[in-house]
Amino acid sequence: MATSESPRKSLLWLVAVGFFMQTLDATIINTALPAMAASLGESPLRMQSVVVAYALTMAMLIPASGWLADRFGTRRVFFCAIILFVAGSVLCAMSRDIRQLVAARVVQGLGGALLLPVGRLALLRSVPRAEFLAAMSFVAIPGLVGPLLGPTLGGWLVQYASWHWIFLINVPVGLVGCFATLRIMPDLRLTGQHRFDGVGYALLAFGMVAISLAIDGVSGLGLRQAGVLVLLVFGFASITAYWLHAVRRPYPLFEPALFGIPTLSIGLLGNLFCRLGSGCMPFLVPLLLQVSMGYSPLHAGLMMLPIALAGMSMKRFATPLIKRNGYRRVLVVNTSLVGLSMASFGLATPEQPITLHIVQLVIFGAVNSLQFTAMNTITLKDLDGSMASAGNSLLSMVQMLAMSLGVAVASAVLAGYTGIFGNATPLATLHAFEATFASMGLITLASALIFWNLPPEARAVQPAQPEVSGQG
Repeated sequence: MATSESPRKSLLWLVAVGFFMQTLDATIINTALPAMAASLGESPLRMQSVVVAYALTMAMLIPASGWLADRFGTRRVFFCAIILFVAGSVLCAMSRDIRQLVAARVVQGLGGALLLPVGRLALLRSVPRAEFLAAMSFVAIPGLVGPLLGPTLGGWLVQYASWHWIFLINVPVGLVGCFATLRIMPDLRLTGQHRFDGVGYALLAFGMVAISLAIDGVSGLGLRQAGVLVLLVFGFASITAYWLHAVRRPYPLFEPALFGIPTLSIGLLGNLFCRLGSGCMPFLVPLLLQVSMGYSPLHAGLMMLPIALAGMSMKRFATPLIKRNGYRRVLVVNTSLVGLSMASFGLATPEQPITLHIVQLVIFGAVNSLQFTAMNTITLKDLDGSMASAGNSLLSMVQMLAMSLGVAVASAVLAGYTGIFGNATPLATLHAFEATFASMGLITLASALIFWNLPPEARAVQPAQPEVSGQG
C-alpha cells in the first residue's frame, strides 16, 4: 500500500514527533532526579526505580506491539499510545510520593513502548520499499535530537520552574499528536492473523520483571537476600520455560531459529552485557555532578551535551571504520575503550578543571556511539525478510531491558559502596561514585569477550536500525 506524496510526508512527521516525545522523556528525567528526590522526601541515590519502571515497561510491551497494531489497526493503537503517554505524564506531575511516581512512569512507559514500533510498522506498509531507508533515516533524527536536548532542558526546567514541568510539557505536544493521528495515520491492519502467544508473552514478561525487581530490590525496594534470591530463581525459571514453550509452539513470539544465526546471537548477548554497563551512564553522571560535585541542575544538563554531540559526530566515521577493520576487531577494541572511558570517571574530583571533565565526556560519547552502531548492525545484518521484523523487535526489547537492568545494577553497586564508604560527607559519597564507575566500566570491559566470538570476515555494513531508546 502506498500513500500519495503529501500524506506520506505528514506521516513521516507524525512518527518522528512521536519518536521525539519518547526519546526526550527517556533522557530529560536524569538531571531532575535530585530535585525530585528532595521534593518527595527521598534520597537522590534511591531514585533509580523511576528510570527502571519506564524502561522495563517498554521492554515488556515491545514484543506485543506488532500484534496489537495488526489486530486493532495502526491508527487506533498509535492514538491510544499517545493518550497513555500523556496520561502517564500528567500522573507523574501529580505524584506526591515515590510509589505514585513509579506507577505513573509505568503508565507512561506503556504509551512510549508503542510509539516507535507502531509508527515504524505504518511506514513499512505505507512507504514504497525503495524509499523506506530514507524514511527511517528521517524518523531516526529525533532519536539523536531527543538525548541532545533532554538533559539540558530537564536541568533548565528544574532550575527555573519545577520538576513537574518535565512531564507537563508532553501534554500540548501529545494533544496535537492525537489530532494529527486521527487525520494522518492510516488505519492499517493484517487480516488472517495468527493467535497471539499469550502464554509465551506472560512467561517472558514475568521473567524480565522478576529479574529486574530482584536487582532493583538490593538498593531500592529494601528486599532482603532471601527475597532477592527467590525473585531471581523465578525470573530465570520463567525465561527458561518460555524457550521450552517456544520450541513447541507453531507461532511463538520469537522463533528459536533466530538464534541459529551466529551474528544475531552474539550481537544480542553483546548488546545485553555491554549496555548493562554503559546504559547506566545517563543516570550516574548527572547524579555525580549534582550530588558530589555541587553542580546546579542546568549546569549538569549542559555537561551532558558533549556526550550527545560527540555521538552524533562519530556516526559518519562508523561505517568506514567497520569496513576497514571488520566487526570483530572494532567491537573488541571499542568495547574495551568504552569500559576504560567509564572507569576513568572513577578518577573525577571537584578540584579537576572542567575542561578535563568535558574531554572525558567527549571520549565516552564518541566510543559509545560507535559501539551502538556496530552492535546494532552486526545483530541485524544477516537476517532475511522473514526474520528481520522479529529480530528487530527482539533487539529493541533487549536494548530497553539492558537499560533497565543497567540502572538497577549500578544503583545496587552504588548502594553497596555507600554502605562501605558511608554517605555522611560529600567526600564519602564521591568515593562511592568513583568505585561504582570503576566497577561498571569493568562489567562493560568483560563484554568484549562476547564479541571476540564474531567471525573475523564480518565486514559488510547495513544501515543501522533506529533504537527505541533513542541512544545511538
